[in-house]
Amino acid sequence: MTLQRVTLITLGVADLAASRAFYARLGWQEHGESQEGVAFFQMHGAVLGLFPLTELAKDQGRPDAPLGTGAMTLAQNFATEAEVDAAFAAAVAAGGAALKAPEKVFWGGYSGYWADPDGHVWELAMNPFWPLHADGSLTLP
Repeated sequence: MTLQRVTLITLGVADLAASRAFYARLGWQEHGESQEGVAFFQMHGAVLGLFPLTELAKDQGRPDAPLGTGAMTLAQNFATEAEVDAAFAAAVAAGGAALKAPEKVFWGGYSGYWADPDGHVWELAMNPFWPLHADGSLTLP
């Protein structure tokens, strides 16, 4: 059994229909097996789920918990700075909030941040020390 992995990331959202529409504008395609009240997007080797905040809290066994956002970052790595810039522009054009425009950063790479309509933060980065495989996957050197 492989324990060091993530296969599903579920984001709690205030308005499922609005979040579905936002990720569709990003070019993400919802999986045909999504059920009523939840949306799934097949990613490269994992799945992104969108689930209403109140339902997520109930499912976690803590129905009165005030679930928040912004305490973690989801990241996408790209092979070039131009790809980072294009992905950032696409996210903002789709309705994402620009948090930090892509720029050269102290650790020697290039990155920027945007947030989806629920405040979930995404980092877009090009890390010259972490080359991507031809299929876009990342294995630490």
